Amino acid sequence: MLQFRHLKSSCFNERKLSLPTCRPSPVASRLLTKAAVAEVLNDSTLENDSSTYLSNVVMWNGKRLQTQVLPLTQDTISIRSLDWDRDRFDIEFGLEKGTTYNSYLIFGEKTALVDASHEKFHELYLETLEKELKKMGRTIDYILVSHTEPDHSGLIPAVLDRYPEAVVAGSKVCLQFLTGLTHRPFTAQAVKGGDKIDLGMGHVIEFVMAPNLHWPDTMFSYDHGTGVMYTCDAFGMHYCTDQPFDVDVKSIMPHYRFYYDCLMKPNAKSVTTALRKVKDLNFNVIANGHGPILKYNVSELVGNYGSWSSSIAKGEVSVAVLYSSDYGFSDRLSQTLARGVTKASVQTEMLDLLSVDPQELVACVGRSKGVILMSPPGDSAEAKTSLAVITSALKPGTKVLVAESFGGRDEPVDTLLSSLVDVGAEVVVDPLRVRDLPHQALYQGFEEAGTDLAQALIAKDSIAAKKAAMPADVAKALARLSSGLYVVTAAHNNARSAMVASWVSQASFEPLGLTIAVAKDRAIESLMQVGDVFILNCLGEDNYNATIRHFLKRFAPGADRFEGVEYFTDEGSNCPVISSSIAYMQCKVISRMETPDHWITYCEVADGNVLKPAARTAVHRRKVGNYY
Repeated sequence: MLQFRHLKSSCFNERKLSLPTCRPSPVASRLLTKAAVAEVLNDSTLENDSSTYLSNVVMWNGKRLQTQVLPLTQDTISIRSLDWDRDRFDIEFGLEKGTTYNSYLIFGEKTALVDASHEKFHELYLETLEKELKKMGRTIDYILVSHTEPDHSGLIPAVLDRYPEAVVAGSKVCLQFLTGLTHRPFTAQAVKGGDKIDLGMGHVIEFVMAPNLHWPDTMFSYDHGTGVMYTCDAFGMHYCTDQPFDVDVKSIMPHYRFYYDCLMKPNAKSVTTALRKVKDLNFNVIANGHGPILKYNVSELVGNYGSWSSSIAKGEVSVAVLYSSDYGFSDRLSQTLARGVTKASVQTEMLDLLSVDPQELVACVGRSKGVILMSPPGDSAEAKTSLAVITSALKPGTKVLVAESFGGRDEPVDTLLSSLVDVGAEVVVDPLRVRDLPHQALYQGFEEAGTDLAQALIAKDSIAAKKAAMPADVAKALARLSSGLYVVTAAHNNARSAMVASWVSQASFEPLGLTIAVAKDRAIESLMQVGDVFILNCLGEDNYNATIRHFLKRFAPGADRFEGVEYFTDEGSNCPVISSSIAYMQCKVISRMETPDHWITYCEVADGNVLKPAARTAVHRRKVGNYY
């Protein structure tokens, strides 16, 4: 149930919208200063526009929700749903600054709504949408659905209830998904790449198919009249602020990159394909689905996607991730597996078993060194055809991983694995089974499994490359850098992890801060994002061997790192503290700096204690410095 509570703003500024980092207390409905809006938009024609405002704040399960309406460009407005306090997205990765769900209204001779919002915004969003349409004396003629992920399409059934004459335009796959989502008849218009809808008054909308960014039915919509390209998840970020645009690129860049790494990096090849399709479109605004709309740094931020993706797509090793769209948790779990693969710098190609062209599937499986197969529905004719194609195209020695989708009609994973082994596949990880609704620990296990598969593909070449990266004398000199021995432990909800750390250093006095280097393919990396809390355990020089041996061994995906280890739980962080450690510190991640293969994590020390006052920290000395 939605609980309404109205409070006054503490951070609204009469001269400008607000600082990009402003995190307001709940805000009573009020209009933004017209001149300030015009200043931010750099458009004096908007000074007489009274449609820019923040709604009342609504409390939903203790979290603040709000809508923001503002003019985007000629005849176009944005309705941004601000989810201030969301701290996790789809369980598997954390949010430092909440998120937004952006939708748009285009007013030509006909009116088009581009995407909707999350179900949690039901009353608030529909009230805002209806208010804006009444203000213009309009109804909705078209609903342009970029893709059917619930955070953007969840309210489309409710919109259709109020505007039943609206034509829903989307890809063929999108409309198939929507049929199952709406459970009611609606007027549909399937569109393909290059198709156009003329809304009148110059607003000609051209569609570009961009599958797997990051949903199988994703499409872009480009308005030839305004130069706005609507991209939904692509070019977005989880960053909630009432500053609607990319004014401060320095502040948003870490969130933009983190969002790319989590959602787009597993589909780097699809990103490069989409960029190639839109290169001749003269877009000047990226109307995305999450976070600030891109208006001032479009060239730089779109260029980042190109450079980040091309460097991944050039890799010789790739993994085919084969899933069944709109079936159980196949979408989410396959994306988590793919993210685990890309953490080890191996590229992925994601294909939908229920709609893929057989020839495309043959080519993808044939060029892939590894294959991840999510169990499809056993009663699907399309899936049976795709499975037959896979077994015929799979090369002997291909490393495979099979996982359940938890859709209720899964083809048995043991049967699937046997069929792959029969044609020469090599099993790297035992089949992943899902016994209950996916939770954070299960997502963590799936991510670890993806990383394990990728590491198995590149292990030999990776060590050889590191040895060749520097002269032997330099590697021996670098090894003279000694360091302490520590174990980092972290927990969030029901997910826990740990790693041995030696690259640890104090970085500041006030506040007390330190840095830890965390390899990108470490399992614990997902639990050490900005805002996360962890424990740094110091190991004693006289009794560290057993602890080191335990945490250095290879764990199966999702395995409990603490089985057989004595520990107690730190009350302030809920993280394990190893009982044999000589001291521990509770740390909070403040920022992360990227290097080619590690994240340098800067954290502040919030608490700690010495468990063995007379003991000294163990010292680690390496023989060579170019690999572990």
